[in-house]
Amino acid sequence: MDILHSKIYGAELPGTPLLVFHGLFGMLDNWGSFGKEMGEYFPVHLIDLRNHGKSFHSEEMSHDDLAHDILHYMDFNGFIKANLLGHSLGGKAVMQFAVKYPVKVQKLIVVDISPKAYPPHHQGILKALQSVDFNTISTRQQAEAVLQQYIPEKSVIQFLAKNLYWTDDKKLAWRFNLKTLAEKYSQFVSNAIKFGIYSGETLFIAGAKSNYILPQDEFQIRQQFPEASVVQIADAGHWVQAENPRDFNETVKDFLIENRPN
Repeated sequence: MDILHSKIYGAELPGTPLLVFHGLFGMLDNWGSFGKEMGEYFPVHLIDLRNHGKSFHSEEMSHDDLAHDILHYMDFNGFIKANLLGHSLGGKAVMQFAVKYPVKVQKLIVVDISPKAYPPHHQGILKALQSVDFNTISTRQQAEAVLQQYIPEKSVIQFLAKNLYWTDDKKLAWRFNLKTLAEKYSQFVSNAIKFGIYSGETLFIAGAKSNYILPQDEFQIRQQFPEASVVQIADAGHWVQAENPRDFNETVKDFLIENRPN
């Protein structure tokens, strides 16, 4: 049984652990600053989803698969309960886990994603990534130059380029499993999470400048997560934790730490 790769902060601290899951094309390193800060209060596990970062590659990539990976990770570490935080695709994973295994979740945090199905919207990125030919490219700059032909946003190119690494035979490659992510894209983006109810404490965090959680989504959110609150973080788009880390981190601490003075 494959176990997801993780980096742990505050392992020696008491309290319910917080498991953190990144979004599509991301990796646990994207959450390093957050993990260090939160790791001063309770144990924090930053985790690479399957087909991402240093976690195992697989031909399967459904919401159920991601939920099973979380269950296996918790069982492997002996966790009866955990707090879960997921951003974007990671948010879909923790939502699916919470409705499937509600007794395993203490509190749930979902960042800038709702339970609904989303229309395909990464076609340009997938085309850009598939256009990088590592048989002819030998530098990171050359790879980024190919991406620039398809992607106008410099921040998105930098985000994707963090996944470049040198293989043992001195070739550049992507850390994520691009083949499976492209083939199974509709399974994890264009599908809603399966219906189920998690009635524990739940916080949805939306970027005020993002359109991933719309006002009309709150009805569906509360159908499956009846105790949910939806909070907007000012001056932040989809990458909420990176664009306004101060307000984001305070919001998470207020939700997770009982009797915290304001």
